[in-house]
Parts: sequence; C-alpha cells; structure tokens
Amino acid sequence: MAAGEGGQKVDEFQPHPVKDQLPGVDVCASSSPSWPEAVFLGFQHYLVMLGTTVLIPTILVPLMGGGNKEKAEVINTLLFVAGLNTLTQTLFGTRLPVVMGGSYAFIIPTVSIAISNRFNIYVDPHEWFKQSMRAIQGALIIASLFHMIIGFFGFWRIFGRFLSPLAAVPLVTLTGLGLYALGFPQLAKCVEIGLPALVILVLVSQYIPHMLKSRRGTIERFSVLFTVAVVWGYAEILTLAGAYDRRSLKTQLSCRTDRSGLLSAAPWIRIPYPFQWGLPSFNAGDSFAMMASSLVAIIESTGTFIAASRYGSATPMPPSVLSRGIGWQGIGILLDGAFGTGSGTTASVENAGLLGLTRNGSRRVVQISAGFMIFFSILGKFGAVLASILLPIVAALYCVFFAYVGSAGLSFLQFCNLNSFRTKFILGFSLCMGLSVPQYFNEYVVTSGHGPVHSGSTAFNNIFQVIFSSPATVAIIVAYFLDCTHSVKHSETRRDSGRHWWTKFRYFERDSRSEEFYLLAFKLNRFFPSI
Repeated sequence: MAAGEGGQKVDEFQPHPVKDQLPGVDVCASSSPSWPEAVFLGFQHYLVMLGTTVLIPTILVPLMGGGNKEKAEVINTLLFVAGLNTLTQTLFGTRLPVVMGGSYAFIIPTVSIAISNRFNIYVDPHEWFKQSMRAIQGALIIASLFHMIIGFFGFWRIFGRFLSPLAAVPLVTLTGLGLYALGFPQLAKCVEIGLPALVILVLVSQYIPHMLKSRRGTIERFSVLFTVAVVWGYAEILTLAGAYDRRSLKTQLSCRTDRSGLLSAAPWIRIPYPFQWGLPSFNAGDSFAMMASSLVAIIESTGTFIAASRYGSATPMPPSVLSRGIGWQGIGILLDGAFGTGSGTTASVENAGLLGLTRNGSRRVVQISAGFMIFFSILGKFGAVLASILLPIVAALYCVFFAYVGSAGLSFLQFCNLNSFRTKFILGFSLCMGLSVPQYFNEYVVTSGHGPVHSGSTAFNNIFQVIFSSPATVAIIVAYFLDCTHSVKHSETRRDSGRHWWTKFRYFERDSRSEEFYLLAFKLNRFFPSI
C-alpha cells in the first residue's frame, strides 16, 4: 500500500524485477560445496544419467543381433565415453555444469543401419552385431566432422548472435517438455512402482523441506538418492514375494528387478578401447542421415546449455562460448565413433533438470559424476547393479527433471514484451508447431511403417524424419525465422524480443560477472580468435 494525494491509499503493484542470473541457487557454477556433499551429489548425477545410458543400447543392440553380453559391453562403453565427454565439456567447452551422454536423436539412423538388408548375409549374430556397429561408427565419425566444423569454425556463433530470449523460450521449453514420451508413458508400464516413486520424489523435494523448515536444503538435494533407494527396495520385495510370477512377460520386464540380464552378462573388469569392434566402415547415405541427427543434437544441446546456465546462476552464454561448446561436443561424437557406443553425444536434459531440483549448479559436482561414470564402466559388475534400476523409477524422475528444464525456458519470458501481439504470435505459433509437427511425423510412422517423406532413398527419408521428429528443432526453426524476419524494421521489435537484455553478454570480457566464469574461454580466444 502506498499513500496518495490527500492521504488516500492506493494499491501499487510492484512487478518482479528481471534477473540476468537466477537468484536462490545455493551453489553456482564456479563454486563448490564441501567434498562429502559434492561426492554424494556427483553420485546422484551419475544415477540420473544411467537411464538414457541403459535405454539406448537396450533398443539398439537386439536390432543389431547382439545379446545381453553385447548390451552390457555397449553400456559400459557408452558410460566410459560419457565420462570423458563430460570432463572435456566442463574443462574446455562451455565450462557449464552439464553431463554429456547418449542422444535419442541418433536412434533413427542407427536403427536404419542395424536393420539394413546389407547385413543379412551374416548368419552369426555376433558377426552381424560387429558389422552393424562398424557401419554406425563410420557414420558417427563423419557426422562428428560436420559437428566440429559448425562449432569450431564459428558457424554456431552466428546463430547465437541473433538468438533472442523470445526465440530461446520455445527452444529450451521443448528441449525439456518435448521428451514427455519418456516420462509418464514409461512410468505407467509399471504404475505400482513408478507412481510411488513420483509421489515420494515430489513430497521429499518440495513439501517436507518446508514442513521441517530445513535451512541448508539437505533433504531436497538428496531426494533422488532417497527415492531410488526406497522404491528400488520396495520393487525388490515385490519381486521376491512373487507378485509378478503370473503376470505377462511385458509386465515382468518392466516390474521385476531380476530381468535386465546385465549383472550376469557384464564382465568384472573391462576397459573400453578405440575400435574394439573392428575398423569402421563408411557409407555415404548413412553419413548424411547421421549428420541430420548431429544437427538435432546441436540444437537440443543448445537448449540444455541455456537451461544449465540458468540453473548454475551463470550469466547468459556469449555466442563464442556456445560455439566452442558445440565444437567440443563434436569431439565427443568423434570419440563415440572411435569407441563404438552406438549413439552420438548430447547434453543431458535430465541432469540439467537435476540442477534445478538440487539448486546446486557446481561444475565440480558434475566432474565428480564423470569420475563415477569412468570408474563404474571399468568395473562392469558393480556398474551393472546400478544400471539395473527399473525404467519406471527412472521415468518418475524424468517427470520432474524435464519439467524443470521446460520451466527454465518459460523463465526467459521475463525479458520479452508479453503485451506485444508479435511476441504472442511467434511464441504461440512456434510452440504449437513444435508439438504438432513431430506428433504428425511419429504417428505417420506408426500407421504406415514409414515417414511422410517416402522416396527411393532411405537416407533422404531419414534426414527429414530425424529433423521433424524433434520438437525443439521444429520450434527453434519456426521461432528463429519469425523473430529474424517479422517486423524487423520496427524500432520496438528489438525490445519486444528482449535482445537488449543479452547484448551486454555478447563478449564475456565486458561484464565483470562473466570474467571469472569464462576466464579459460578468454585465454582460448587469444589463440583461436575464430571461435
């Protein structure tokens, strides 16, 4: 209430001020918690990224002719390379607290390679697996060159210069919410396990800390560890009690804790090494389709980088830093191709959501999680135990983590003029197309067995299917094009899109808050001015 003329009191509505950096973060990107707390938080990040690490080989390896032994080896390899890529990204790339792991964007071309008719000549399943993996490796290596050119030669820096908060909203929002199929639909495959996990996580992370008035936030920081331990133990009791003995095979695979087959197949000690499946083979069609997946991985990683920057309480990334991060991601895909992970690399969306849940964006914590990845990938049996966490439990965690990333995108609306009809059109249209176009492409595949683009070239078909099956990719194509072309001559357009809020962060040495965080970036730019 404020006193007006004549002593009359009138209501004054004070809007929430715009914040370049997110307040309320307990530990920012360049800071570190105590070592014991950092170790537990790093282990928590490792548990979260296991879902994608296990799910991708589970989909691909059987299509390539491999069994549980090959699946365990691919999981260990993917885990090992993810640890290396996370370390390089946090040390030399964007230096944000992001975990680099397997990408779903590469599933379409890898499945296409796995079921290709050219491998039908191999009768032995293991030989079929090796030949398929060599073809995937060759395509990944070529795609990594495309990725590094986009990053290190500064092409993605050009994209970053014209990216506004308005265009970033649909990009980041659908980077998180676009993965909804991995949330409740997977949870519902064993609802008696997945739903308690979701309820416990929400209660422990959101309600109990406020009821107990926890000051240090210890309860919500380790809510994932508590949830996984309780629900996994509950699932083990149900399995031993015979609750699923007479259920269908599909239900048993989703609910029983002893059906993954990883523990018996995993070796005790195995160190992944380059070209362990043999020398890669190269095919032009496979390479072009994989490049399309690489482009999608670039876009989705950009959305994750922006969300991680927000939850790490870092300043907005300068375009040069973003471009360099994409270049190092390309090096990560090169390692994927060399080691034979069966998939390319992207910034983990679920781990970016974990930053928001724990309010801890420390880069050191993520580097510790990379150490866990490498350690457990070498000790196969120990890693297999943790990798056997049921998918419905992981899906329950995803429901919260994807929501955090999506809300990070919505938070950039504070920089935009929401009273502008131009803003409303670009925002609504890009979100609508980002959701509806991938839905159309995916439904077409289910009903027809092939995508809407059905030419004589499988690679050409896959390129369109990969690009237009990604909600974040479709959304940013629409939003970026409209933001750069619609009413650009009007003087208010720049302010409506919020570009003026990010102008001061175009060069990291011009803002004192950015200098410490991007100190290594400044040194690298002296030797590599193009990035």
